[in-house]
Parts: sequence; structure tokens; C-alpha cells
Amino acid sequence: MSDAVLQTTGLARSFTQGETTIHVLRGVDLAVRPGEIVALLGPSGSGKSTLLQAVGLLEGGFSGSIRIAGTEAARLDAAGRTALRRDRLGFVYQFHHLLPDFNAIENVVLPQLIHGAERAPAEERAAALLTALGVGHRLTHRPSALSGGEQQRVAVARALANRPALVLADEPTGNLDEATADRVLAEFLRLVRGEGSAALVATHNERLAARMDRVVRLHEGQLEIAG
Repeated sequence: MSDAVLQTTGLARSFTQGETTIHVLRGVDLAVRPGEIVALLGPSGSGKSTLLQAVGLLEGGFSGSIRIAGTEAARLDAAGRTALRRDRLGFVYQFHHLLPDFNAIENVVLPQLIHGAERAPAEERAAALLTALGVGHRLTHRPSALSGGEQQRVAVARALANRPALVLADEPTGNLDEATADRVLAEFLRLVRGEGSAALVATHNERLAARMDRVVRLHEGQLEIAG
């Protein structure tokens, strides 16, 4: 699929433990179109996080092809992969990983400054994203003063701050109670669609996955179309 924002071909990853080789990914072929939100289903240990680490260019040791916004990652050196990750990708994790010494708006401003934005427009965009996520009244609160749902909303805003082509989310509501998870996911989906980004969302929650555009499933290291 030439217009895919993410395309993997034959993506594989193995680990060796003593004399045993564990094949975590066995030739994964996946395409995510611009603006599409895809749920990646699978139980714990199925390789969902490994797949996201691969397409997020967070570690090596993989074979096969990873193309992000038309760029083949394997052809890039470390600096090129860092630039591609910075310019094209956004990340949301199960645990928010906010910087504890910075308040909510600063956590969303900082990646924009690293990307080269001026402070005033960066603050304006951060405030707009946080307000859209329902935490506009908490801009000056540090993570320790925010609830779990509020922290995760800040993490979503941070992921979208630089208008990524693709957002990678690894169990983004897995650390929240069911009611809060429903609200945060609804806001995440609405904002990602409004921003025009694509997303690949790893989850084990079938009910939440059903709210996305398409579902794929990892089974024994291979990808299956689930719906």
C-alpha cells in the first residue's frame, strides 16, 4: 500500500535465552492508512509491545521492512531514525511518563520546543490540546497533583503536540478504571481523528478495540485480521 503512513513487511524479532530461541514476531505485514485508527489486539506476552517498539524505532534487532510516511527506516542511521521518530511519530504509554518537575502545559510545550517551535505558539497549541481533552483548568498543575485520568490526558496531548503522522499507543487506558478508561479513549479517538493523524493502539480490551476503525490480532507472532 504505497500511501500507507505505516507499512511493515516481513517484520521479525527473535530472542535467545541460553540454547532456546524465542520467536516473538514472525513476519508481520501491516499497513495503516493516513487518518486510520487500528486496534492491535492480543493477550499479554503476545508481542504487542515488541511490535510497537519496532515501528516506533525504539530498539534494533529486527529484520524486515518498516516504512513510515514513505521512508524506509532500515536505510537510516541513528540520527536519521531519531529525526523520523521526532518528526513523524507520537507515543502514548500505559504509564504516562510525564516529567514530574514540569506542569501539564510545560510537558506539552517541551516536545514542541525540541522540535523547533517558538514558545508562544507552542504554549498556545498545548493549551488548546489540553482544553480539548478536558484538562484546560489544570494547566499549571504538576503530574503529582493530577488524577490518573488527567495524567493520561496530558500524555495524549503531548503525543499530538507536534502533529505526528502516526500515534503509537501501548495500552493507553490499561492503568485506569473502566469508567475513566472509556472517557479517556473517547477523547483520544476524537482528538486523533480531529488532528488527522493515524494511530496504532495496542490493547487486550476487545470492547475498546471495537470502537476503532479496524482490528488486527497478534497470534503466535503473526498478524491476523480480526475485523
